[in-house]
Amino acid sequence: MKRELILNGNPMESIVGFSRAVRVGPYISVGGTAPVDSNGNTVGIGDPAVQARRCIEIIKDALERAGSGLQDVVRTRVILTNIEDWKTVIDVRAKYFRDVKPVDTIMQVTRFVNPEWLVEFEADAIVADEV
Repeated sequence: MKRELILNGNPMESIVGFSRAVRVGPYISVGGTAPVDSNGNTVGIGDPAVQARRCIEIIKDALERAGSGLQDVVRTRVILTNIEDWKTVIDVRAKYFRDVKPVDTIMQVTRFVNPEWLVEFEADAIVADEV
């Protein structure tokens, strides 16, 4: 199967050696997605809802560049620095995934590389063949 790397220009892609997403056949994995703008600056400092929206929009863009979309997502992972933010963040997630209904995991971590980040998302998608 062909392996396709989906990059978004983040300078860390070449420094660390990672891709925003990787597609192999019908499978697409989107790694930990932080709430940053195109210049790498944190979006929505102190606001988990704004940060969640930004994370999902970055994931949406990566999936679309991989020939997919949010409709193909089968799993999301919500990673929080404060578990008390879960409801706020899940309400944002629901606006994007209410009808798709992927499986989900919500977890808390001590912190992210950038302490301004309150949330990161991961997603996995499978591009289904047309029937």
